Amino acid sequence: MAESRLPEQKHPQWAIDRATADQILQQDMTDLGLVELARLKIRYQGFPGARDIQDSLATALKRWNLSEAELFAKTRAIHSQQRVYRNSGEDLEDWT
Repeated sequence: MAESRLPEQKHPQWAIDRATADQILQQDMTDLGLVELARLKIRYQGFPGARDIQDSLATALKRWNLSEAELFAKTRAIHSQQRVYRNSGEDLEDWT
């Protein structure tokens, strides 16, 4: 019996997130890089698509020698010590 697979979905933020993932892969580990990586890991966790982005995020974790648990622990500490996201006077963070 053949396994039925749902077609991959395209996330509405894919183009922006692809650029962010590329930036993460090109830089050394920074606070902003860590929080962006964590944000995208949360966004794409369980998402049925965007495998290229999910693979890039896994590559960044491996390159920075971090587990997902370590990433989230580091980013919780960063967020508790400083305001990471700043934009045009709004207090909005893009987690969706």
